[in-house]
Amino acid sequence: MLEKEQMPEDHCCTPDFKKVEATRPDFDPNAPIDVIKSPDPSWRYGQGVNDGGASLQKKHVEIDPFAEGRPMMSNYKLFVSGIVPRPIGFISTLSADGKTANLAPFSYFQVVDHDPPMFIVGFSSRPGPSKDTYRNLKETGECVINIVSENMLPAVNATSIDAPATVAPSRVQESVFSIEAKLTDMKDFENHAKPGMSIAAVGIVEATRFWVREDAIDEDRSHVDLKVLRPVAQLGGISYARITETFELPRSNWDAAVKEESWLGELPGAKDASA
Repeated sequence: MLEKEQMPEDHCCTPDFKKVEATRPDFDPNAPIDVIKSPDPSWRYGQGVNDGGASLQKKHVEIDPFAEGRPMMSNYKLFVSGIVPRPIGFISTLSADGKTANLAPFSYFQVVDHDPPMFIVGFSSRPGPSKDTYRNLKETGECVINIVSENMLPAVNATSIDAPATVAPSRVQESVFSIEAKLTDMKDFENHAKPGMSIAAVGIVEATRFWVREDAIDEDRSHVDLKVLRPVAQLGGISYARITETFELPRSNWDAAVKEESWLGELPGAKDASA
């Protein structure tokens, strides 16, 4: 069954989308990934956010996710537009009888630890029965997480089609980086504001094997080449993002920071931290 697990039908292309898209620049698959300077190379401890205090002058509005009359879809739209960019896990599972394979993209997906290698997958509630990936993972305890690259996205997006359950997609060999995983826990949530919704759940899976394309992995088998991976991320609505620029920031070390800025050592508790 081809399905799009995490994208409720709250938005779709307008009839004129193709006309709008035709006015935009062409997608360049060979666009370079440039390394640029960090936002403020001269930043120093005590300087804070490098916007001159402008962000402190902005007002915030308070939102109650359970406010009377507020539809849960508003929370969904808030999340997918405000928690960005989100990696896309293209997850493959097999039915308990082994007859039907399933592929579905998830943007409620993330790595949570490396020792042991753990990932989480979020299953959104929606009208009707629970989706195939949830059922398959719960019944078989196995899945493969495939990272989505730019060249894969049109095909991945097509899995949102409401195909019949007899469709059995092939293994995602096009993915540069894939993770075989086994289910360690599934936490179900049924306290829906709206009755008749499917179970919302969080699946915790542990990686058992990694697969990386030869031209994307280094000799130590510990680093994936970004220029080969070319990952895409989910944004709000029907928007996606690609990486065309990166910058670097060295990780901070307290002792080194105190040597650079001696006043840090005079802060309350600083001497205890250095002891």
